Amino acid sequence: MSTSGTVAAVDLGATSGRVILGHVDTDGVRMEHVARFPNGPVTLHEHDREALHWDVVELHRQVTDGLRQAFASHPAIVSIGIDSWAVDYGLLRDGRLLGLPYHYRDERHEGGVDRVHRRMDAAELYARNGLQHLPFNTVFQFAADPSLQLAQRALLVPDLLGYWLTGVEAAERTNASTTGVLNATTRGWDPALRAAAGLPAGLLPTLRDPGDRLGPLLSSVADAVGGQAPVTLVGSHDTASAVVAVPATEPDFAYISSGTWSLVGVELDAPVLSDAARDANCTNEGGVDGRVRFLKNVSGLWLLSESVRTWERDGASIDLEALLASAAAVTAPVPVFDPADESFTAPGDMPARIAAWCGDHGLSAPASRAEFVRSILESLAAAYAETLATISTITGKDVRQVHIVGGGSQNRLLCQLTADRTGLPVLAGPVEATALGNILVQARAAGLGGLRGASLEALRATIARTVEPVRYTPRSSDASLRQSTSRRRMSV
Repeated sequence: MSTSGTVAAVDLGATSGRVILGHVDTDGVRMEHVARFPNGPVTLHEHDREALHWDVVELHRQVTDGLRQAFASHPAIVSIGIDSWAVDYGLLRDGRLLGLPYHYRDERHEGGVDRVHRRMDAAELYARNGLQHLPFNTVFQFAADPSLQLAQRALLVPDLLGYWLTGVEAAERTNASTTGVLNATTRGWDPALRAAAGLPAGLLPTLRDPGDRLGPLLSSVADAVGGQAPVTLVGSHDTASAVVAVPATEPDFAYISSGTWSLVGVELDAPVLSDAARDANCTNEGGVDGRVRFLKNVSGLWLLSESVRTWERDGASIDLEALLASAAAVTAPVPVFDPADESFTAPGDMPARIAAWCGDHGLSAPASRAEFVRSILESLAAAYAETLATISTITGKDVRQVHIVGGGSQNRLLCQLTADRTGLPVLAGPVEATALGNILVQARAAGLGGLRGASLEALRATIARTVEPVRYTPRSSDASLRQSTSRRRMSV
């Protein structure tokens, strides 16, 4: 049996989606991008407000078209895997979608928090699901959703797309762990959490694990894409796949999956459900092979991208590379703000919100676009450092190096500032960590590259042979840290 072959990774993010071929052999992984398409919220009028949704029907069309291009490029694809962002879901009745899924930034979920907490207090909720409190966690979205009473099944976004491709309903466990309805200890659906969310009986599908075969493509789908291959479950929460592809060769590492959000954490064998973990608002999410991603969601490059969108809407032409170079050249102190503040969550004029935050906290706002960018990146790096210090204290894990993966690993200034603020070496890359993790879990399941039965460490060794991270060493000068004197200490 050949140990070389090709799989297709469908990687869906909050701003774009891709279909990527992964060619795997005993030498490593080679990726080939075959399709890229935009993604983002759509606004629909609902009664007296404008609501944010995901156009999953268009996503399905784009995924199908991307798979058609993949099979045209390489007919012998042996597997397909899908990952996406977490928490959002579609509702089905008689196999039909009841409406476009809500976007996690929509305000609808706000009433759900109080409804859940009236049924179960925050301490018990954390003891059961181990999740960081975020108002858009699925458990709160469920509690605010009157359509649940009409539905027969709820499927998270990658599970919904898998259903449309195969006709099989399932809940992949790493993404299910982000819902707040999965028990962090038993790793099964928790009846008390289901009751707290007000879920009707039978709404949640059977749980499955990364590496399980979901099923072959429906004949109609196979005809549309011009080929046939099974859909294999991967770490369908994109961060679960990204952490698989951290090229760590030593156990004492931390990771930052850096994109729209920054997910800052360590990998553990068991959840930490202590009062200290809950007070620090850390989360226990499922990883591949039963590992626990003990982490905290920190606002990410959303702050920068939304600022750029604001300036472009005002008529400016923004060259991001030039803007980052200007930000790196800033020598005057800039304010360091709390990137987790709820005022930065919704889309809108981010520079105005940052300036307002600074005014509210007695700080001078940045005076130029370069200073705004420097302020954003300094604030993110400071939040990373505080978060890692807190996580190390809670877990007792002695972190020796930090791996930054995802799109943020290309931001040289952010990587250097993270090394400076943490005092630890930073290894940046791979950029396409999520797709690589998706590919490797598929490859292991298919027996490609000699990986059948391989440990998570062996998968990471494959990445380390394939990708050489860029190393950033903490600068001895404390010049970049002078700005911390103007910073309000954040709670973590």
